Amino acid sequence: MSPHHIQVLTTSASVKEFQEDEFIFRAGQPANGFYLIENGSVAIQGSVFEHGAISTDSVSAGEPLGWSWLFPPYLWHYDARAIKPTTALFFDGEVLHQVCKEDLTLGHELFKRMSEVMVRRLQASRAKLIEALKPAGHG
Repeated sequence: MSPHHIQVLTTSASVKEFQEDEFIFRAGQPANGFYLIENGSVAIQGSVFEHGAISTDSVSAGEPLGWSWLFPPYLWHYDARAIKPTTALFFDGEVLHQVCKEDLTLGHELFKRMSEVMVRRLQASRAKLIEALKPAGHG
């Protein structure tokens, strides 16, 4: 990213801290930005019918969390819960939407990076869901 894009991201960021087991967001809540995990660890959890909540992935230091702010209806599709005390930078989606309308290059850079994360996490979720739905004794 260009120095200008990094400066734009910096102006939209704020520090957030989460305690162990604290939910960062829940499915169905408004997705109003994304997080960059500075330290700690976050479980991404989904609900699988009669199996209840299962962790489909985890996010650690240096990784982004949340792409739902990019797509209407701008709602979280899963829960995110701090596994241990976690500090993250929160990037305000409303600010970023406005800036990206004016700077298509920044929008492209953010979307490209988020797309790579989406593919990796969706593949991990699929594998965990398949494993969770296997009948006992069928490995």
